[in-house]
Amino acid sequence: MTVAQAAVEYLSKQYTVDSINGVEFLERLIPGTFGIFGHGNVAGVGQALKQYQQLDPRIMPYYQGRNEQAQVHQAVGYARHTRRRQTYAVSTSIGPGSSNLLTGAALATTNRLPVLLLPSDTFATRTADPVLQQLEQPYAYDLTVNDAFRPLSKFFDRVTRPEQLFSAFHHGLRVLTDPAETGAVTISLPQDVQAEAFDIPEEFLAEREWRIRRPEADDDDIARAAEAIRAAKRPLIIAGGGVLYAYANEELAKFAELTGIPVGNTQAGVGVLPWDHKFSLGAIGSTGTTAANALAAEADLIIGIGTRYEDFTTASRTAFQNPDVRFVNVNVAPIDAYKHGTHLPVVADARKALVKLNQALGGYRVGADLENQIAAEKKRWDATVDAAFAEADAPLVSQNAIIGATNRAMDAQDVVICAAGSLPGDLHKMWRVRDPFGYHVEYAYSCMGYEIPGGLGVKRAALAEAAAGGPERDVVVMVGDGSYLMMHTELVTAVAERIKLIVVLIQNHGYASIGSLSESLGSQRFGTQYRALNEEHHSFDDGDRLPVDLALNAESLGVKVIRIEPGEKAIAELEQAIRDAKAAPANGGPIVIHVESDPLLDAPSSESWWDVPVSEVSELESTKQAFQTYIDRKSRQRKLLG
Repeated sequence: MTVAQAAVEYLSKQYTVDSINGVEFLERLIPGTFGIFGHGNVAGVGQALKQYQQLDPRIMPYYQGRNEQAQVHQAVGYARHTRRRQTYAVSTSIGPGSSNLLTGAALATTNRLPVLLLPSDTFATRTADPVLQQLEQPYAYDLTVNDAFRPLSKFFDRVTRPEQLFSAFHHGLRVLTDPAETGAVTISLPQDVQAEAFDIPEEFLAEREWRIRRPEADDDDIARAAEAIRAAKRPLIIAGGGVLYAYANEELAKFAELTGIPVGNTQAGVGVLPWDHKFSLGAIGSTGTTAANALAAEADLIIGIGTRYEDFTTASRTAFQNPDVRFVNVNVAPIDAYKHGTHLPVVADARKALVKLNQALGGYRVGADLENQIAAEKKRWDATVDAAFAEADAPLVSQNAIIGATNRAMDAQDVVICAAGSLPGDLHKMWRVRDPFGYHVEYAYSCMGYEIPGGLGVKRAALAEAAAGGPERDVVVMVGDGSYLMMHTELVTAVAERIKLIVVLIQNHGYASIGSLSESLGSQRFGTQYRALNEEHHSFDDGDRLPVDLALNAESLGVKVIRIEPGEKAIAELEQAIRDAKAAPANGGPIVIHVESDPLLDAPSSESWWDVPVSEVSELESTKQAFQTYIDRKSRQRKLLG
């Protein structure tokens, strides 16, 4: 067999095994391979995929894509929805085909989500040297563009001889299926080695199972954590994505209900509890609710479960103002369990740790005063969101009202997708989630352009879920015009495969999120509007608005488009358009709903902060004022050693 044929057949026989509450799951680890072919992989991986397609398409299904980075995003979306039990492989040619994967690799690793990258590489033998698209460095002739993957991957190897295939793939998949270490796994395949034939041991091609490790919590760690919780007067839980990946939702609800401890959630943790659960405070931090942030400010103990403690979560280390605050960090990854210098790390699977904590904390419950505050703060924030969702139509509607309409039109089991711009923050604080799988916002890397390909990956996983007897889920992508223009190419992929993906495209003629941030930092929305160049001032801030028609753009790709015209009926028409899209045939292809919004109408304040440095000296009065505000906020920042 060739190296490429061996790799493809090997991947077709890898399975993940997972056990949740006594129920065992056995699933293909790599259900398919994405690929864009060039001279680096067309005769290697491309030939192998074609050969197996003719033998039996089920061996390794091949999927097209229109951009290599977008293919990684599809794999990541799929991996997230399958709770890291499955992902796709991505094959590329050498040079730009490979380097186009880099952003996707960083996104996967940052989010702790598995994806298998198979970028082609230049000739290992150097017989054709330098080959087309080869990078040459005079100080290191063995260096190729694929070395750029090393700092972005959780595992990297280069197969320069056929015999190296065995260890490269074995160790790569070990990392891919490790909850504490997973991320981008990159195995670089030189184009000549891919086509080289050699004898493959039968045992390499035998079926193999990779059991998802879910480590138990150490009893001593649980005892110390329980002691700290019992001593706390105002504890607060911060629940992250690790709760969802551990299927710990029910155990977390039990923990909160037995102890009365309120729960705030990170972006990745939305869905750990329904939005209206008695002890759910919703989002926490810079994009959080006033309810979660009010209790965080006074908390004397933070119980972090499955969170990375991103700066948005901690409000750049200003969220927790109690001078005696301590941290209990439960995480399967030691790097996160030890965050902020805690003396109480619990390195364990979130569900298994919560089971033990529930047993250890029998009889403990917070005081009635804290429970009363939880109810009052939830009521205050719910009223704030109700008002934002019901904002009256202006000449252009607010993004708040658009979110409200979308939320109302979707069913509980449907999934909303987003990643960058002002939408993620607004969704985090206001989206009323009702299902653990109902919210997918990529906010670890917050990559512009993720939304449509990531949503397509989620939809692929949702279709497989439904085929296996699970719920029918519509997937709704919410994306602004800036992020849409970054990577709308995978709409063509959805058209080709007749996949129904609903896209709510919000046109606000610029970068609303950075425009607002720029204004708050004294830079007056510089360079954030889509306008024609004013040559006299060399400015894009005050020229004519660009005559860009994104609805027409989507139509030109073969997508069905529903235009929502500005006016008094816009929100009602948007809500109906989403319902109509949901009622459309499942195999009818993607639907884009185009709606214009006013970028100057902000979401309700989180009463929180995000640390973005302001120029210390400036000739702009707006910058001088912003710097004084920055110094005041900076004074509240803590080291968070606990």
